[in-house]
Amino acid sequence: MKLIGSLASPYVRKVRVVLAEKKLDYHLELENVWAPETTIQQLNPLGKVPCLIMEDGYAMQDSRVIVEYLDAVSPVSKLLPPNGRERANIKCWEALADGVLDAGVLIRLERTQRPKSQQSEEWIARQMKKVELGLASMSERLGDEAYCASNHYSLADVAVGCCLGWLSFRFPEIDWRSKHPNLGRLFDKLSERPSFKDTVPQA
Repeated sequence: MKLIGSLASPYVRKVRVVLAEKKLDYHLELENVWAPETTIQQLNPLGKVPCLIMEDGYAMQDSRVIVEYLDAVSPVSKLLPPNGRERANIKCWEALADGVLDAGVLIRLERTQRPKSQQSEEWIARQMKKVELGLASMSERLGDEAYCASNHYSLADVAVGCCLGWLSFRFPEIDWRSKHPNLGRLFDKLSERPSFKDTVPQA
């Protein structure tokens, strides 16, 4: 398998963490989707990463689709239960973490891809509110539990860990640790896993 992505993308990191946890071999091919010479549209018409290329050339897009597929490929380190409410709960955690990331990415794009005179502070504030409410919801749901869902490591923790890591990377001014110390404890624990150590975001 070949994974097309960047070292800074939290969605790519989520896939890389799952690949590591599942002990699946792959080749990482770096791609800057914002570069004029990018060819990502040939693999994903939406122009986004991650994109997983299978042995037969089939291109799979979207991190949520990819990680669900990867978890089914190998019985090693199962990250999702087979069905039912528990599975839905973990997927809701993932959707929440990705939603916070989506809002954060929109803020970053507004600040870095648009001229200063055209940037909307109202738009930025609206997206930042989503980040703040999303973090508060994560913290409330986690409570005093050791992991996000049930009492064991799952895809929920992978998604939340990648979300928190990216926020610390791109938005160090957001003091989520002091507001939500339980998220800080979870993140510190996740950061000790080899899959997280080997995928720390890079510019």
